[in-house]
Amino acid sequence: MRFKGIFSDRENVLYQYTVFLKWLCIAVCSGIFIGVVCSFFHMALDKVTQIRTANPFLVMLLPLGGVVIVWLYKLCGMDNDHGTNGIIKGARGEEKVSIKTAPLIFIATLITHLLGGSAGREGAALQLGGSLISPLRKPLKLNRNDYSMLIMCGMAAGFSALFGTPAAAAVFAIEVTVVGIAHYSAIVPCLLSSLTAAMVADWFHVKPTSFLVRYIPEFHADSYFMLARTIIMGIAGAIVSIVFCKIMSKTAELYKKYIKNPYLRILAGGAIVAAISMLIYALTGSFDYNGAGTDIIKKAFIGQSRPEAFILKMLLTALTLGCGFKGGEIVPSLYIGATFGCFFGGLLGLSHSFGAAVGLAAVFCGVTNCPITSILIAFELFGFRGVSYYLIAVSISYAVSGYYGLYKDQTIVYSKYKAKYINRHTRF
Repeated sequence: MRFKGIFSDRENVLYQYTVFLKWLCIAVCSGIFIGVVCSFFHMALDKVTQIRTANPFLVMLLPLGGVVIVWLYKLCGMDNDHGTNGIIKGARGEEKVSIKTAPLIFIATLITHLLGGSAGREGAALQLGGSLISPLRKPLKLNRNDYSMLIMCGMAAGFSALFGTPAAAAVFAIEVTVVGIAHYSAIVPCLLSSLTAAMVADWFHVKPTSFLVRYIPEFHADSYFMLARTIIMGIAGAIVSIVFCKIMSKTAELYKKYIKNPYLRILAGGAIVAAISMLIYALTGSFDYNGAGTDIIKKAFIGQSRPEAFILKMLLTALTLGCGFKGGEIVPSLYIGATFGCFFGGLLGLSHSFGAAVGLAAVFCGVTNCPITSILIAFELFGFRGVSYYLIAVSISYAVSGYYGLYKDQTIVYSKYKAKYINRHTRF
């Protein structure tokens, strides 16, 4: 049955409902499957983190763990794996995502966390989600555009299951791929897969991430002074995000320039991280800068993080990921933003808790170039109180951070400053 007039020959009601039902099934099924896998991944990470916390000197074995990671990737023919950048290219339909990425990133991230490397987990979740769903392309006979939506569904489900922020996860999968253009056709599939994965994770008792923000100032007509301080926080957060991106890229570049062999590179990098970690322990009595650091983020919200925490986290994360260890960059960026905000917000007269929240949102936006996701992250992590301040900090950071970013294959289609087509990759 075909309709003329309102609907074209192809865009008829039956066709629309068929497409909707197809993506409904894909999204829900992928959300269930990826939700289960990522829930086990979350539990495994918690377990290895407990082991590392109880035995912090495992960091001395980090170089050997790195050699195992390189060997595994080489054994599987994935020694040129591009990590999250490869998933982003897959979400644009520019590169096929290998199913082998999933087991490799699962094992490699566990090794990195067990032995005290400074890395996150949500970047690994993006790779897990995108990789696990990629084999559906052939049986479903998907074209390039549909394949892009498929990878986005996987990314959204993985992020949501591990982090517990389904709205931000769905939008992030779309927004991080191409800055300046939103493929709204992917909204429904990504939201459905994200929400389904979050429900599955909840069934496995994986608690969503959230932070309690105390002393949130009211936003009213006389909030000029608070508004000015929030703008300063947004600018400072953008500067920190640029510094982090530069350190990450420069460290990886120096590793590759001076140590060509990947085995020697990760061996040396692991030794450097272990040595610095031991030095920090000798000076402070803690290994607070290893692993993902979620506990330190929570400390920042009660004013108990050290002033230099964000600097040390930037350094150790760059040294860990730059030499070839696996994990993610997102939680480290949240760590850096929260600890920086706790410190700098205190200098501006803000409560440590509120400063940590604003700093986290600003730095996250600066490193990802995803303002809508950053706003949703703030809503889901902190609640809706203080929304006006989060909006200001995120928008300022998005503009001031320029075209820097953590993902070198992220494409910025339109200028941040005027209606101009630029179609360029982010800068390191």
